[in-house]
Amino acid sequence: MRWECQHFRLRFVLPLWTVFSILGVKIAEEFQLSSTELGLLMATPILTGSVSRLFLGIASDYFGGRTVFAVVMLLSSGSAWLLSLSHSYYLLLLCALGIGLAGGSFVVGVAYVSAWFKKNQQGTALGIFGAGNVGSSVTSLCMPMLLLIMDWRSAVQIYAIILATAGVGFYFLAKNEQRERPREQVSIYSQLHPLKEVRVWRFSLYYFFVFGAFVALALWLPQYTIGVFDVSLAQAGLIAGLYTVPGSLFRILGGILSDRYGARKVMYWTFIASVVCAFILSYPNTHYSVEGIRGVINFSLETNVYQFAVICIVLGFFMSLGKAAVFKHIPVYYPNNVGVVSGAVGMVGGLGGFFLPLTFGMLNDLVGVWQTCFMLLFVLCSLALTWMHFAIRKSESKEWRSGRTENDLPELTE
Repeated sequence: MRWECQHFRLRFVLPLWTVFSILGVKIAEEFQLSSTELGLLMATPILTGSVSRLFLGIASDYFGGRTVFAVVMLLSSGSAWLLSLSHSYYLLLLCALGIGLAGGSFVVGVAYVSAWFKKNQQGTALGIFGAGNVGSSVTSLCMPMLLLIMDWRSAVQIYAIILATAGVGFYFLAKNEQRERPREQVSIYSQLHPLKEVRVWRFSLYYFFVFGAFVALALWLPQYTIGVFDVSLAQAGLIAGLYTVPGSLFRILGGILSDRYGARKVMYWTFIASVVCAFILSYPNTHYSVEGIRGVINFSLETNVYQFAVICIVLGFFMSLGKAAVFKHIPVYYPNNVGVVSGAVGMVGGLGGFFLPLTFGMLNDLVGVWQTCFMLLFVLCSLALTWMHFAIRKSESKEWRSGRTENDLPELTE
């Protein structure tokens, strides 16, 4: 497992696209930003990291993950350095666009790592690679410490130097993939042809929830816990860290379980557990008065901060299993189009990280109930579970009518 572990280290130093969740407070103070301006600045890297995934996936299929990965790291580090020199809001947004490329690097790694392993090992390998998302959690914990001893511009420059060093080192020390990559003899149309299949967009919906909602909650939880439970910023950050750190690391377990039991079963576990957690968290604290035999009986249904933290940890755990399981499907179904399919799925998932926090805020304004964010996630997860279940049943029915036995079916037929 040498190569995917190497990519875990590289993903660990690519937490840059979520750095505004911490730096935003300092930047807002210096530039006198409104809440809307700050929200746009925080969301911009997520948007770039999402949209760029499709194009980076195509580039990986053509030029190889080694080259594309190195270029992405150098471009992101350059944008970070320019950010440290910015003195206008519009330049901040431009730098945020470049920094977001770091988030798009995930699909490059998927195409690169999957090429080194057999089908029964790809889930584990991609799970280890994807666990590098824990770098975002480490940023949430460590960046505040850096800001205690230096200004935000110096902290960003440290990140830029580390990222540039990793990019140069990766290019000269890593090897090219052990597979044939489509080059000029394969047209762009041929590479994009799998995107016509509904299955790709079903996988995208899965990833919209397990990854997009995961990122959205990571950004939203500090604000949510302060608003609902009236905790301090430090306590809110701790709860967010407890949600994101295990939620990233257990992606490795998700890969292992997908190899052993099949990605389909892991996706069932993920969606069923997530529906239950989202339903519990979507129930607002409610006080009841019931006319009893001996008078009025008053009681309450509410979730305290400790119960909330535990349920969030459970939710993050199963979402991480699901993230690994979704990408276990792709090299099995599309071995010659891993880059472009991973790019499309990753793009849709990343867009969830961009649009969901904005939707959470809109729901708060429209409904006036904090728990509406979890109500939305409950509906989204229920939809994904229902679609997956009926797609599987339909596929099994076709195979049964064709006379094929279970042993004749592909590993992940859906």
